Formats: sequence, structure tokens, C-alpha cells
Amino acid sequence: MFEWLSSPEAWIALLTLTSLEIVLGIDNIIFISILVGRLPEHQRQAGRLIGLGLAMGMRILLLLSLSWLMKLTEPLFTVWAQEISGRDLILLIGGLFLVAKSTHEIHHAMNPEEESKENGVKKANFFSILAQIAILDIVFSLDSVITAVGMVDQIEVMVAAIIIAVLVMMIAAKPIGDFVESHPTLKVLALSFLILVGVALIGESLDFHIPKGYIYFAMGFSVVVEMINIKMRKRLISKP
Repeated sequence: MFEWLSSPEAWIALLTLTSLEIVLGIDNIIFISILVGRLPEHQRQAGRLIGLGLAMGMRILLLLSLSWLMKLTEPLFTVWAQEISGRDLILLIGGLFLVAKSTHEIHHAMNPEEESKENGVKKANFFSILAQIAILDIVFSLDSVITAVGMVDQIEVMVAAIIIAVLVMMIAAKPIGDFVESHPTLKVLALSFLILVGVALIGESLDFHIPKGYIYFAMGFSVVVEMINIKMRKRLISKP
């Protein structure tokens, strides 16, 4: 079971796969951070940790169900000459959910007075937030596990990479979440990213592959521009 520990190739694979898992988990962190932002302050950190814990558990369970996972790529039915598999259905439903949820959150961000009225009636339920996180974790986990299966042969290396990546994300989740929550424009930008990811998932489900490198480059470039804008706004405010 632990023979891979003495293999330099396995350690290189572990490092590479861990890095990829962290990159693939960025959109997951953003989504979780925005969702738990609707919870009371004292529940947010617990929501982040449990949400990422669910993501880790989901990925490991999928890894341990490799035979079932491979069957997800087999066509279930055909629509207008387009073969639809179980994986396609999960990606399509997850993409639609992500687009709808992100659009809803942008609407709330653009209408804070409407949200304050709603908050006066009811608070976001902790378990409903966790349920929403779990739904999207299935989609994000599927993508992550398929990447892992395509890169590494040893399941022990895959499990180790997932655990390390999620631990790193747990450490990064609070500062990322707090930063996004304290900058409204950055929050809208993050939600726009999630819409982009949702559209990419829908395209993937229809065999229209959008290279992830393009998506992450667009995200990175937009974040750099927004960070410059935040600095400029701070300087303008600090001027007498």
C-alpha cells in the first residue's frame, strides 16, 4: 500500500496532482465563500470547513468508486444526434444550477436594500447552505476526480493529493472569503467567474470543450485589473 512512498515518480505525480487539485478547487472556494457569506458571522468558518470537508469526502468516495465513475462516460440516451452520458447530465445540471445561483447572488448584491428586507424576515439556514454546497461539490468533485484518474495510476497518490489540496484550501478559505466579502465589486467579479464556470460546464456536457487555461487566464487577468482599481480607489479616498 505504501510502496509508492519510495518512488520518485510517485512524489512528482503527487506534487503535480496536488497543484492541479488546488487550481481546480479555486472556483469551489469562491462559491463556498459567497454562500457562507449569507450566514451569521459566528457560523461562517464552520460552514467553510464543513463545506470543504464535504468536497474532500465526495472526491474520495468517487475515487473509491472508480468502476462506477467510468460507467458515467457511457451514453445513456441520444438527443438530436448528441449522446448524453451520466457525466454529461451531472455537468449540465450543475452548470445550470451554478449559473442560476450566481445570477441570483448578483441580483442580491445589486439590490442590498431588498436583501436587508429579506433578512429581516428570515436568516439563511445553515443546513440549506450546506445542501447547496454539497450539490455543487458533486460537480466540482467529478471534474477533479476525472483529472486525477487521467494523470495518476496509484489510488493512494490520488487520495493523498486530494487530502493535501483540501487542507490547503481550508487554510486559504477564510482570508479569501473575508477579502471577497469586504470588497463588493470583487464579490460581483467572483460571481461573474462562477457564471463563466457554469457556462463552461454546460458546454462540456454538450461536448463543447472550453480549455480551462483560457478560463483561468481570464479570471487572473480580471483579478489583477480589479486589484489595481481597489488600490486606486483607496488612494482617492485617502487624499484630502
